Amino acid sequence: MRKRKFKPYTLQNITIINAGSEGKSVARHDEKVILVDFAAPGDVVDLNVTSSKKSFSFARIEKIIQPSPDRVEPFCSHFGTCGGCKWQHMSYVSQLKYKQQQVFDAFQRIGKFPFPEFEPILGSVDTQYYRNKLEYTFTDRKWLTAVSDKESMDENEHFGLGFHIPGRFDKVLDVEHCYLQPDPSNAIRLSIKQFAIEHHFPFFNAHSQEGFLRNIIIRNSVMGELMLIVVFKEDIVEQREMLMSFLKNKFPEITSLMYIINGKMNDTVGDLVPVVYSGNDHIKEKLEDLVFKIGASSFFQTNSKQTLQLYSKAREFAGLTGNELVYDLYTGVGTIANFVAHQSKQVIGIEYVVQAIADAKINSEMNNITNTKFFAGDMKDVLNDEFIATHGKPDVIITDPPRAGMIESVIAKLLEMKAKKIVYISCNPATQARDIALMSELYSVTKVQPVDMFPHTHHVENIALLELK
Repeated sequence: MRKRKFKPYTLQNITIINAGSEGKSVARHDEKVILVDFAAPGDVVDLNVTSSKKSFSFARIEKIIQPSPDRVEPFCSHFGTCGGCKWQHMSYVSQLKYKQQQVFDAFQRIGKFPFPEFEPILGSVDTQYYRNKLEYTFTDRKWLTAVSDKESMDENEHFGLGFHIPGRFDKVLDVEHCYLQPDPSNAIRLSIKQFAIEHHFPFFNAHSQEGFLRNIIIRNSVMGELMLIVVFKEDIVEQREMLMSFLKNKFPEITSLMYIINGKMNDTVGDLVPVVYSGNDHIKEKLEDLVFKIGASSFFQTNSKQTLQLYSKAREFAGLTGNELVYDLYTGVGTIANFVAHQSKQVIGIEYVVQAIADAKINSEMNNITNTKFFAGDMKDVLNDEFIATHGKPDVIITDPPRAGMIESVIAKLLEMKAKKIVYISCNPATQARDIALMSELYSVTKVQPVDMFPHTHHVENIALLELK
């Protein structure tokens, strides 16, 4: 029997009751949850229900009947189309409130372990132009908000350089002005696009996998250094030299100008070797009195000023006296390890990415830190009985895993080591709560500190202090 096709319908005078996951807001109708984009809790709206599952539906706003007290005017012309900054229609005060609630809900509903009253969430120092890294994608057929737009466009207006439309690898929104990264980020993007159009350089097509220009990556630091990486599909020497020479002369503030040739079927470049065209192969970032080297593929928190707040609070939670052996799990380029080294007897950092560990060692050398050791490999393989016997059982563990959290074998090893304290930093409160629940027989949660690293998004960072019972 053929499944009946869903027919969209309208619901009138619906009140948005809460902020939900993935940046959506929540309403209810006939005991069913409705997930709505670009709504603010407290809005009274007419909704167009676009699809429905067994326990929830998806809808979009047809009409705002009464705006929420939390609602403000979005500042970006791309709001509603671009996948970033999906909460900019809510006041920053209310964003912080719902982010703190998100952590609380995860701990209460997923973790189900006792926890103390949270510290008030630490808001971001900057709420615009706060990111130190952005990646833009070229397209020869930019995303149009209306079909009729195509009829009035000339050939050059089809080209775009911007962000992927959410859920669509092949659709790119041409960005006019982005509020995420400070100048000269916008000027660089717009100049590259204009230069490429004027010189008839082919823009990339995700379906045919053809086109000379593929991506650009822009990184900056609080020290005033600037990295630009241009990613080409193939190495057409004359055209590549024209663009790179133009950028070197147009933007002398670029301290690291590089390019990458990516002929693969995907946009990942971590496994490819960048070529230095001008300047250094890295930029430097500063936290307190420490300087960190950031290469083309190095991971570094993308909100530098807020990173200082995050790591300072994590160090405070660790309560180091100078006598502790610290394990820093998922150490990346050793940022946290080096940040706490002066307050520790020794810090052992473990990370999967080999190049990141090489950078971590360089970062220690640059800062004259001699009490760190770094090891590369899969956490579950490196963190074994022999490793612990060689380096000693830690007094304090700092762990900052990916969004997926820690696998059970790693958690089991943490429980075996019985460190006095575990400082768990997470960008995903749901997986953090799940992992802490698995350790709750031996550990109590004694402090919780949410931190906002990404204003105008639903994402929230969180630090939890676990102490051995």
